[in-house]
Amino acid sequence: MADYKQPINMQPQGTAPMQVGGNRNAQNCTVGADGKRDWSFGLFDCFARCGLCCASVWCPCVVYSKNKQRMHSLQAQGTRLVGDGDTFDSNCCIYCVLGNCSWVLQIRTREETRERYGIRGDGLGDCFASWCCRPCALTQERREIELEENSFSA
Repeated sequence: MADYKQPINMQPQGTAPMQVGGNRNAQNCTVGADGKRDWSFGLFDCFARCGLCCASVWCPCVVYSKNKQRMHSLQAQGTRLVGDGDTFDSNCCIYCVLGNCSWVLQIRTREETRERYGIRGDGLGDCFASWCCRPCALTQERREIELEENSFSA
């Protein structure tokens, strides 16, 4: 007796990727047809967080390092950084050693932040913000990361 099988007339369907972590658009910014949105805070809204802005001016290496640590925790573990992270780590030291050229490191971190949150922009804009408005860019990135971190407790 022959073993007859039903013909397969449908391809298997993919499943939606698992969403781990907090809200990546905590301010509910409008997402355009391109699937991208604007930053939750403008580049010059840095003055709304005076303490963070001052830290970005006088200790940008520390703010840069903590931004990287926070982003790594969100990407790797899908959770907020436990504690406040290390104040002086290798990222901080490299940023500090590069001195006036440290803005180059910030370009990639800014790009990673934009990609994670689906924010409009490009490398040229990242370069310009990191070079011309380093403290404002660091503050803007930190505030975007904090929005997702804060959504964990909500």
